[in-house]
Amino acid sequence: MADEQTLDTANAEEQLAPEAGVGEDLGARVQALEEQLAAAQDQSLRMAADLQNVRRRAEQDVEKAHKFALEKFANDLLPVVDSLERGLEMTSAAADEAAKAMREGMELTLKLFLDTLKRHQLEALDPHGEPFNPEHHQAMAMEESVHAEPNTVLKVFQKGYLLNGRLLRPAMVVVSKAPLTPPPSIDEQA
Repeated sequence: MADEQTLDTANAEEQLAPEAGVGEDLGARVQALEEQLAAAQDQSLRMAADLQNVRRRAEQDVEKAHKFALEKFANDLLPVVDSLERGLEMTSAAADEAAKAMREGMELTLKLFLDTLKRHQLEALDPHGEPFNPEHHQAMAMEESVHAEPNTVLKVFQKGYLLNGRLLRPAMVVVSKAPLTPPPSIDEQA
C-alpha cells in the first residue's frame, strides 16, 4: 500500500508538473495579449483624436473660405469706391443745377455701394483724429502739429478696409509728430 501511495503521489506530481508549466505559458500569453490590447486601445484613441483634429481643421478651413471668399472681389471693387468719393469731393464746389443733380446721384450710388459692402462684412477704416495703429494704417508722411497729440492721424489719403475683421487694405495716412523746439538763442540764455 505504501507503494501504491507513493505511486499515486508520483502520478499526481507528474500530472501537476505539466499543468504548472502550461499555467506559466498561459500566464505569459495572457500578459502578452493584455499588452497587445493596451497598445491597440492606445492606437485607437490616437486615431480617434487625429480624426477629430482633421475634422476640426476642415471645419475651420470651410469657415475661413466662406468668410474670406469675397476678399479678391472686394479688393477689385475698392478703387470704384475711391473714385466715387473723389468725384464727390470734386463736385462739392459746383453750383449749377446739373452738377447738383449729378452729385446727388453719386451720393446715392456711393451710399448704396457702401451699404452693400457693409452687408458683406466689409467695413471702412477712416481713422482721422485717431491714434496711429500700424496694424491698420500705413503712414505716408509725418507732419509737425501743435494741435494734435504725437502719433495721431492728421489726414487720410485713402481709407482702409477690413473684411470680417481681417485687414484688406491699410488706410494711407499722415501722422502727427511733436514740433521741434528751436534751440535757445544766445539772447535767451543770458
